Amino acid sequence: MNKKDYFIDIFEKAELFFKKDSTRLAAEGWKEPWQVLIVTIMSAQSKDETTILIGESLFKKYPSLKELASANYEDVLKIFKSLNYNKTKAKHVIKSANEINKEYAGSIPDSLNELISLPGVGRKTANLVLAEVFKEAAICVDTHVHRISNVLGFVKTKNPDETEKELMKFVPKKYWGRINRVFVLWGKAVPGRDPQKLLNHIKN
Repeated sequence: MNKKDYFIDIFEKAELFFKKDSTRLAAEGWKEPWQVLIVTIMSAQSKDETTILIGESLFKKYPSLKELASANYEDVLKIFKSLNYNKTKAKHVIKSANEINKEYAGSIPDSLNELISLPGVGRKTANLVLAEVFKEAAICVDTHVHRISNVLGFVKTKNPDETEKELMKFVPKKYWGRINRVFVLWGKAVPGRDPQKLLNHIKN
């Protein structure tokens, strides 16, 4: 079985297994595209459930991008107090809100290069926004996607950026935007680097 078929076979089994899982991930369930971007910036190295709660508090105080752009740093920092890297993230969300207002007339950009030019936005965040908001073919590689892809032998890479580029070479585009949710749920359910444990989980 070639690499493409091997991936499709395993991914479709995993997707079927997690299809009924209603767990909300950080970037999901927001009304506005800019909220998806801001929460994704916030979510780095933080638990989804924590990020969602903090996101809800943030948007209650700042219900528009314009209001967030003019927010006081100390006020945002208070909301972010239980968020990892809260000082940096507070700066980034205010700066990103400002840039989106000034450079893009309040609408988040829909290209990878424009997104990664925003403060606090790397390839992972940009690709998640492209897939989640714009329904574009983009592979968001976080720690779960990177780990599972390597453990199951889809790739042999040292970091998430390398994993993204390798997956793009053989995974059909129709799967790209679906990888992150499935692998995050899978990664949360099965920690560690045992390929058999990962595969056994989706057989149950």
